[in-house]
Amino acid sequence: MSNTAKWVLGITIGIVFFGGVFLFFVISVLFFDTEYDDTLSTSGAKIAIIELNEPILSSTETVRQFKKYRENKSVKAILFRVDSPGGGVSASQEIYEEVKKTRDEGKPVVVSMGSVAASGGYYVSCGASKIVANPGTLTGSIGVIFQFLHFTELMNKVGIDASTFKTGKYKDVGSPFRKTTEDEKKFFDQLLADVYDQFVGVIVKERKLDRKDVLRYADGRVFTGRQAKEYGFVDTLGTMEDAIKIAADLGGIEGKPKLVRERKRKTLLENLLGETSSTLTDLRNELFRQPVVQYKYTGF
Repeated sequence: MSNTAKWVLGITIGIVFFGGVFLFFVISVLFFDTEYDDTLSTSGAKIAIIELNEPILSSTETVRQFKKYRENKSVKAILFRVDSPGGGVSASQEIYEEVKKTRDEGKPVVVSMGSVAASGGYYVSCGASKIVANPGTLTGSIGVIFQFLHFTELMNKVGIDASTFKTGKYKDVGSPFRKTTEDEKKFFDQLLADVYDQFVGVIVKERKLDRKDVLRYADGRVFTGRQAKEYGFVDTLGTMEDAIKIAADLGGIEGKPKLVRERKRKTLLENLLGETSSTLTDLRNELFRQPVVQYKYTGF
């Protein structure tokens, strides 16, 4: 075998090897579950911290944590840290119901709003015993959004056609392969109006506000934490530390409370790739996300 052939063979083997390693890393991020641990084994009264610091694509993890800490007698209160622009309607509603259930069963839940707790991020907060926002928190964005793309002009330019066979005129509503009809626009208006009404109804019920007062600000706008306090959408202004003190008081904890939270155990992949691992996970979420009606602030 000539030297050139050996070089080519060596390079090929190297590409295959490193390509396989990279593929393994990608698959690990996309499909392997993450493990968590906490310090519930320690004695004494505790405040559990649950964090929601990303768009709401799924309710599973947040709901799981609420159930876990609600059933633990040593946890006297829950601090729910919300830093999210919102997301899916159903996921937001499921988290809200779990927060409300925890509160109604006698375990205080105090929301501490971070930089953004808007739309679905505000919706999930409504089930809490108290809502604490920073003066500069962006919250509100009370409304509904549903977005999808149209590829018709692009398809016409490249000479691609699409055929659809259906049993009802609304079966492919929102299809990217054709323009939306006027009748379908009315259909969407009715759909979004109902989901919007559900959002407003929760605020009226939980915040004990008149519907007309809620509607005055429920046009999709965001407002600061200080404005939210003025409008009656949050209870008080303060930091996360302030929210912890409120949670301790509501939970009947004297002295400095013990804080517990789930901590993500870093995998080998995350240790090796660092922030790249999170980027791949975010990419996974976007690739598999279907168009859904959303309680979401899309301003950034």
